Formats: sequence, structure tokens, C-alpha cells
Amino acid sequence: MARMAFMARAVCLLIVMITGLISLTTLAAASSLEIVPFDSINQSPFVSIYGLPSAGNFLLLAPGRTEVGMNLVLSSNYAVDENLREQITIDGETTRFTFAARHGLLPRLEVGVAIPYIIHGGGFLDGFIESFHSAFGFSQGGRDQTPRNHFLYRYRRDGIDKVRVDSSGFGIGDIRLTTAFQLYQQIENHRGISLNLGIKLPTGNSEQLRGSGSTDLSVWITGGADLGHAAGRWQSYGSAGMLFVTEGDVLPDQQRKSVGFGSLGLGWLPLPWLVLKVQADAHTSFFRGSEFKEIAADAVQFTAGGTIALSEGATLDMGISEDLTVRASPDIAFYLTLRTRF
Repeated sequence: MARMAFMARAVCLLIVMITGLISLTTLAAASSLEIVPFDSINQSPFVSIYGLPSAGNFLLLAPGRTEVGMNLVLSSNYAVDENLREQITIDGETTRFTFAARHGLLPRLEVGVAIPYIIHGGGFLDGFIESFHSAFGFSQGGRDQTPRNHFLYRYRRDGIDKVRVDSSGFGIGDIRLTTAFQLYQQIENHRGISLNLGIKLPTGNSEQLRGSGSTDLSVWITGGADLGHAAGRWQSYGSAGMLFVTEGDVLPDQQRKSVGFGSLGLGWLPLPWLVLKVQADAHTSFFRGSEFKEIAADAVQFTAGGTIALSEGATLDMGISEDLTVRASPDIAFYLTLRTRF
């Protein structure tokens, strides 16, 4: 019940944010505003280093059209646990800036690239999150027993530090290349199915958890369908796929070689320039041989937010995500994605 209350409050907060931004922004008419999935994945420092893709688009760009965007994700992590063989501490914040571009190359075919820039550190959200938990009676989970804005990502097994990052840092992460094929489309009815392929290259520093050291291949299908026009347009969408991982540098003896993933979302367009949406993202575990959810659990996260049209070709996505599988993903993550097409 507490999590459902949090989700409801998150939706209300985002509506307030959207309304405030609208008051500062001149909005152009955008009757063709698309309802697209959030660009969201599990931001756990042990998961986001791999090539786990977001849902993507079910309607691809026309030949010659290009979309560029900047995705900003600020995530707060706190988890401390131990047993007879293992100890784990995930205490810090990660900010991820991702420049992404996709281009309609041929009819029903597009290509894309995503280049992340990652900052790990102590951050500044601890006080806010503690106050929020206290105000609504949520458990602090031990967060209030440690120094604020402390930073340590560590996993220790059999007396040996398998992963330890204890100093703030920043740099390029693992670059991802994508291509997508339109299998089916009805543009006028906002329906489509796309087949997506992605490859993630080991360009980030794995010792600092800005990369995994592995080359990952992802294959997935994304689909969407118009549900009707009661008080606005309603759209459902979803995705499902597999990620195949070569041996990396992070916990290689515990790493799984394949991971299943998927998303399911619902969007509502009550006004030509405004979309409200909710989305659940899930994946199977990336590692085995651990009793900790932070390492070896399947994960589900929930994101609520919306999209506003800033101009005829530009949109802004805003979202807040919460870990439905506690400790398998960050306590909270904030998403902003600015896109423009030309």
C-alpha cells in the first residue's frame, strides 16, 4: 500500500511539474504528438553497465528524418547487507547523460547511436529522500544511519573485494549502436511493430563501473496499439527481448550470459500537446551465486510521468521511477529526455 501511495504521489508531483513548465513555455500545436515509451532502464550500478535497452519506438522514422535527444537520469542508491560469505554496500548517486540519435535510412529501416556520460558520486539527494520518507511514514531502510551524501559501491565475497568504487568519478560509458526494422505499421491508427537490434561496445571504464568490459547484443520487439478516444486518445505499448552478454570484467565468474527483459506501458493524450503515461520495466538477473537481491534478483521498476510538446518538432519527457522489486534497482530515479526531429 505504501508503494501504491508513493506512485500516486509521484504522478501528482509530475502533473504539478508539467503545469509549472507549461506556464514558462510557449507551446505549439502538436496534434500529431506521439505516445512513446520512456527511455528508462534499471539504473543500478551493477546493471546499467550492460547493454540493457529501453523499449524503443514502435513507429519508426520516415526515410531522411532524424531525431536527436539528450536523456538525463539522476538515480539514488542505498543498500547495505551481509551474510556469512558476502557483504554489499551501494551508497551513492549516479547521473547519466546520454546523447542519442536515430535516422530513417530506408523505408522501414532506421539506425541509431547512444553515447552515455556517467558521473558517480555522493550526490545531494539523501536529505531530501530522508525527509520525504519521514513525512509519509516510509521506512528509511538504514539510510538515516549513515553519513549523508556518502559514496561507496562495493561487493565483497569470501573476504575479497570483487567490486569497489569509493571515489567520485566521471567519463564516457559504453556506447550502443542500434538498428530497427518496421514489421507492421498503421500510422493513421497509431499502431506498429518494430524489430530492434542493438550492440553495446566496451568503451567505458569497468573498474569505475562506467562499463562492463563486455560486448552485448540485444534483440527485441516493440509494439503499440491505439485503445480508443474516450476523453482523449489512449495508447498501450510493450516490448520483449533477450540480451546476450560476452564475458566482462565485473564479477565474471557470476555473470549470466543471457538476460530476458520487457516493458509494458499505457499512455493518455488528453490534450494535443500533453501525454501522461505509466510504465513497468522488468528483466531477469544479470548474476548468479549470491543471496543478495542487489546482485542476483530479477528486477521490476515502475515509472510515472508524461510528455509535453515544446514546439512542432521538440518534446520533453519527465518521469519518476520506483523499485517494485526492492533493492534490485535504485530507490528512486528521475528522468528527463529532450528530443527534437528534423
